[in-house]
Amino acid sequence: MLPNPNEKLDPRIVRTRGLILKSFEDLLAEKGFETISVQDVTDKAQINRATFYAHFQDKYALLDYSISQMFKQEIDKRTLNACHYTPDNLRSLILAVCDFLSNMHSECAQPHQQFESLVEGTIKKIVFDLLSHWLEQSNSKISFEIPATVATWAIYGLASHYSHMKKRPALEKFVDEAFPLVAVNLEQFA
Repeated sequence: MLPNPNEKLDPRIVRTRGLILKSFEDLLAEKGFETISVQDVTDKAQINRATFYAHFQDKYALLDYSISQMFKQEIDKRTLNACHYTPDNLRSLILAVCDFLSNMHSECAQPHQQFESLVEGTIKKIVFDLLSHWLEQSNSKISFEIPATVATWAIYGLASHYSHMKKRPALEKFVDEAFPLVAVNLEQFA
């Protein structure tokens, strides 16, 4: 069962979930996602399997929750969730996604295609929801779904490209070059 972010949680649940997440993140830094088992997580967190399954359906649900929480913290840190669409906010969002993915690739041992696909789905959903929220606020007569979809894929694609580069340029420089390619799809909402 995936945790509901709006529910009031017992401090013991928060503590246990924190132990599970910390253990999982430590394991991701040590070895690839594919080789991590639920048993590895429970051993490291010093909990039993039943406790793990009371919080998460499987390691894929744990990965989804972990990535979602970490990326939402990045969005919160930049206060993008409390904003509306502006070119500056869009630039900050592109920076956040690029920064998050490049850090993830640096910190995770042997990112594998399956792992990257799971991360991509989670991040793109959050970015799409945020862009949709921003664009809905513009009260434009134009449907926001297609521009939000195009911008989401463009942002994630650019961030993925940046995170896989052998010689990365400065993040700010990369985003300055990439920004117009994303912004052109959203100018009608400014």
